[in-house]
Amino acid sequence: MWRIWRLFDPLRAMVVQGIFLFALAAMIHLILLSTNKFNWLDGAKKPAASATAQNAPMPPAVPAIKS
Repeated sequence: MWRIWRLFDPLRAMVVQGIFLFALAAMIHLILLSTNKFNWLDGAKKPAASATAQNAPMPPAVPAIKS
């Protein structure tokens, strides 16, 4: 393990890791803020209409023809 740190500067590696983790956390928070369910700033919005209310009713069944 000690040979790895001969290739990389430990301080630079920790700074890069901190920047990466901060960017990852910011991205996750922004993704959550863009959803209706997890947006804690605007609160829960009115849920969208259900899929069954948007679809037309099914046509009546056609009886099978016996031959």
